[in-house]
Amino acid sequence: MFMLLKKLSTSRIIALGFALAILTGSILLMLPCSVRPGVHLEYIDSLYTSTSAVCVTGLVSVDAKDTFTPLGQFFLAMLIQIGGLGVTAIGAGIIIAMGKKVNMKGRSLIRDALNVDSGKGMIIFIRDIFMTTVFFELVGAMLSYIVFSKDYPPVEALGISLFHSIAAFNNSGFDILGNYRSLTGYYDNFTLNIITCVLIFFGGIGFLVIRELRIKHFHWKKLSMHSRVVISMSLFLIVSGTLLIKATENISWLGAFFLSFSTRTAGFSTYPLGNFSSAGLLVVIILMFIGASPGSTGGGIKTSTFFVLIQGVKSAATNKSEKAFHYAVPKEAFRKASVIMILAMCVVTVGSYLMGIFEPDIDFIDILFEVASAFGTAGLSTGITQQIGIAGKLLSIVIMYIGRLGPLTIATLWHFSKGERINYPEGNITIG
Repeated sequence: MFMLLKKLSTSRIIALGFALAILTGSILLMLPCSVRPGVHLEYIDSLYTSTSAVCVTGLVSVDAKDTFTPLGQFFLAMLIQIGGLGVTAIGAGIIIAMGKKVNMKGRSLIRDALNVDSGKGMIIFIRDIFMTTVFFELVGAMLSYIVFSKDYPPVEALGISLFHSIAAFNNSGFDILGNYRSLTGYYDNFTLNIITCVLIFFGGIGFLVIRELRIKHFHWKKLSMHSRVVISMSLFLIVSGTLLIKATENISWLGAFFLSFSTRTAGFSTYPLGNFSSAGLLVVIILMFIGASPGSTGGGIKTSTFFVLIQGVKSAATNKSEKAFHYAVPKEAFRKASVIMILAMCVVTVGSYLMGIFEPDIDFIDILFEVASAFGTAGLSTGITQQIGIAGKLLSIVIMYIGRLGPLTIATLWHFSKGERINYPEGNITIG
């Protein structure tokens, strides 16, 4: 077994790790101690829920509170935690906790899993990730408890607060409030809305950026290009998303602000999206498609990819070099971003086509929304998730898996050459 793993590429090992976590989670959720008495849980729904948790999506075919016991909800929270941190990071953390050393293969795995360029100081980085996670989730749980303790008994409120904090920081969008209602009962609760937004934001910008902000004491000019891009694009999308959602939907400014945060892979909703107009749903689809940032708990094509694409288009239109924040954009960045964009659009397009075949009675805008949500690991839905059949659920599982790992990672699983030694003469192609 270990010899086989040594021969596999890092991307294949990561993909295999996520698949095993999903399958293990589906078995744990099927255990009699995990399911409430009198509730019948089909394996496809258990597999769907496990995939949604490990891929930190939040799409649900069964309600977490009404279906699972407290132990089952604990398993679900652990799957969300594993999915958010990454299977590789969890494994490395266990090895470190046992006092053992991480070999070069392990360091390479961690580097690829977290989307960082260098393996230098990787072990310290892993420790920082765990400490950061514990800090945000504990603080988030304590602050959330202030809100939930007003509506639930102390023990239940504590459980809900811990689950909510884990779900929010890991951008999963799961809740254990019951009846598929997410946070609609707290649409006007300023405290819970802001707490959740803060958790979503820091979970979505990536551990690398959080670490740099702490080390550089939030000094903007000392931050790297990557951190500046991530923060500026995140703030831009939050502001523009708030304005566009408010312009298209009759909801409060707080609701629009919260949804702008949550849309990009978090998956919580304070308003029923099934009542949104086509224009409002389109705004949400675009935000879900862009997603969070590299090395974070979220999905989508990533904010940095979107930024590089904008810079590339700007450069082509103005005939000026690609630059930002007094740095030149790496030459290969636009090519990689374009590949990711095309692959992502192919996944959403093909997924929507197949879902339309499997579910011909569902409106196309709802199908497109569902597929974009699965790919962006957002977890938002117009309410059709429970209506989808087995074929549609299996398709959604595949799309969630691709969205969590990234389309480029999936594309390199089958065959990835080390490069060609033959140079060919350059031909001419008319573009545009």
